[in-house]
Amino acid sequence: MNTPHPPLTIIGDLGVDLVMGSIDGWPQIGTEVLLPRSELRAGGSAANTALALRHLGLPAHLISAIGNDELGRLLQAQFHGVRTDLQICDRPSTVSVGLMHACGERNFFTTHGHLEELSCEYVLAHLPPASSQGAIVLLTGVFLLPRLRAAYLRLLQAIRGLGYQVALDTGWPSDQWNDTNLALVASWLPLCDHLLINELEALSITGAADLDTALARLALASQPEASIIVKTGAQGVTGLQAGQRIDHRSARAEIFDTIGAGDSFNAGYLAMRLRGGSLAQALAAGCQAAVAILQRFPRSAIVPGELAGCLQQDGWTAEAA
Repeated sequence: MNTPHPPLTIIGDLGVDLVMGSIDGWPQIGTEVLLPRSELRAGGSAANTALALRHLGLPAHLISAIGNDELGRLLQAQFHGVRTDLQICDRPSTVSVGLMHACGERNFFTTHGHLEELSCEYVLAHLPPASSQGAIVLLTGVFLLPRLRAAYLRLLQAIRGLGYQVALDTGWPSDQWNDTNLALVASWLPLCDHLLINELEALSITGAADLDTALARLALASQPEASIIVKTGAQGVTGLQAGQRIDHRSARAEIFDTIGAGDSFNAGYLAMRLRGGSLAQALAAGCQAAVAILQRFPRSAIVPGELAGCLQQDGWTAEAA
């Protein structure tokens, strides 16, 4: 491909999502429940972020994996307009069923599948040197990618050596925040320029009882100029950089499908950062992107570039920066 390499690369999890809902409570075993809505789509944090960037009208490069089956070929076809390198694995495709509850919460049922095979060698073979100053690599779904995780420290060092900033969204480990997982994250933090996690993850990683303490501990564990972003659900987001703390309240909206909320935020936040936006502008853009995307169901109906207005604030636009 001769086109310039996009300034944002996403490395992480991609699978098949079947989103259904909503339900008021768990049904009795052996019964059948009819649900009013469903969508079969590409899912996983990396995929959600890449597609959110397409909704915002911005280029992206997705490096991930797919299964060598019909579902893998379905996934491969979902990313028109997005530069992709997808390792084809001789495993069934990873599938998640997301059940939406009437209260707004959700449950996921996920198979192991192809995500266990994404390798550091494949990723680095398809990641060229940064094409512009300030280019960013976002890493997601680390605890869903055991083979890649085994080489994560080497991967982060290589990414920085290629001239990229590193953004990390850890996700939640299925084996919980045990000592091994905590030690891994502690080894990664000094290599991150942007840490993008939610409040429960921040409290769990730091062992803190409140957000203020968690932010202080994360700042001590990170490089001095790192941006620490903690997503606080419907309340909004808190950002900390070089001692400056900003709390941004998110707009209220009626949302059925909250899957990918943090990923949509990541897309807006990083897009604004790439265009020279301040911490405050990036937090606002992330929240605007998340609200705009989450209000749409099915997501496949969003036209590429349709939500570019999320990157416009008070007469300032990302394209003009």
